[in-house]
Amino acid sequence: MPQSSDFSLQALYAALDVQRQTRGLTWPQVMSEMRRAPKRLSNHRLSQSTVTGTRIRGAAEGDGVLAMLRWLNRTPESFVRGHQLSEEISARLPDIPPGKILRFDTRKLYAALDARRVEKNLTWAQVAKELGLGASGLKYLSKGKRVAFPGVMRIFRWLDRPAADFTRVSDS
Repeated sequence: MPQSSDFSLQALYAALDVQRQTRGLTWPQVMSEMRRAPKRLSNHRLSQSTVTGTRIRGAAEGDGVLAMLRWLNRTPESFVRGHQLSEEISARLPDIPPGKILRFDTRKLYAALDARRVEKNLTWAQVAKELGLGASGLKYLSKGKRVAFPGVMRIFRWLDRPAADFTRVSDS
């Protein structure tokens, strides 16, 4: 269930579209820039429908959103209403070299989440309830699985850490 303080996919789409129009780009040109074509050799290519679908979807794959945010040069927190880290330097996503992509380090995220859970003496079910997410999905992070927006931003907020702390540069 979306919360009023969730990451806004619709605001992300609006910012992408404004930037696209301001620069006089077509969506295919935007996609080329986001993919850093032809150097990106990923099995999980970011598609135009994924990007433009943020306008109407309730959730979006985390690594794809990172590519969109990098293109905009914005923090994930800047799309969460009232987030205190929205403009902080510590929240900025890292620069990445050509031919590389930015991904979430879900194992690192799981370790931080588990440490906070233990510190607060909570069960996974209690953590999930506080976050408004499923407990099994939280534990699944330990396997290095992908995350989705807006839910992942609830985790970062609960940890009181910027999303950028849980990213890594990857070849694909």
